[in-house]
Amino acid sequence: MRLGISKKLAANSAEEWAAKYEALGLKAVNFPLKVDAPEKEIDEYVRACANHDLVIAEVGAWKNVMDPDPVKRAENIRYCKERLRLAEYVGAKCAVNITGSASSEKWDAAHRGNYDPDFQKRMIETIQEIVDAVDPKKTFYTAEPMPWMVPDSPESYLDLMKQVDRPGFAVHMDAVNMMSSPKTLLFCREFLDHAFELLGPYIKSCHIKDVVLEKRLTVVMPETPCGTGDFDLRYYIKLIDALSPEMPVVIEHLPNEEDYLAAVTYLQKLVAEPEA
Repeated sequence: MRLGISKKLAANSAEEWAAKYEALGLKAVNFPLKVDAPEKEIDEYVRACANHDLVIAEVGAWKNVMDPDPVKRAENIRYCKERLRLAEYVGAKCAVNITGSASSEKWDAAHRGNYDPDFQKRMIETIQEIVDAVDPKKTFYTAEPMPWMVPDSPESYLDLMKQVDRPGFAVHMDAVNMMSSPKTLLFCREFLDHAFELLGPYIKSCHIKDVVLEKRLTVVMPETPCGTGDFDLRYYIKLIDALSPEMPVVIEHLPNEEDYLAAVTYLQKLVAEPEA
């Protein structure tokens, strides 16, 4: 795998920025610039990635394209089209977003409306609109799995792929986000085998993190730094490498650079050690 972190490291130039990732033994990055950055600056970052053997794993497009407010929704759809165009321009493996929430309170919230048939029909049409507007050839628009909206399982992701029916739409794998029940986590290897069997050919980029099943009622399963939870990270990495040794795998959701570096060290050690 090509390990990366979602955090942008501070630097005074694109070359210095890329060199910092390379010095940490990282092989993947998230593209750090906004869509309105000067083209010259964007090109500098693309060249720096090439110079330091860094794959651009993803361009984040984190907006609620299903916002109940039609003005916000239109603006968010426009933004995601721009981010997908940027991903295409820089040669990122994917642009990644969620499918969207019916909530007016939080952009990625759980809501009964997320599973309403009419809502899901509009969600499919929205993904098609975003992909068709760009018609990407080098990258893909992808949906981050979430516990409380489609796709929330390997089966629902595969069904989503079929319904969208666009070559420019593919899979962003975040297996921890699908750990939505104790049984799923307790049978993690079986779940991962099934997920990669269904979705493997369509996966373009992955997130990696950990999750812990706390020993209290009713069900509490928070994210936790890599190596401090119950998720079978070694097996996850094994399946990713079997799929493609060049697959970008990005660590995310940590509070500071120190914690990211600790996660990098842990995962690099895990990769280097033979399986017990």
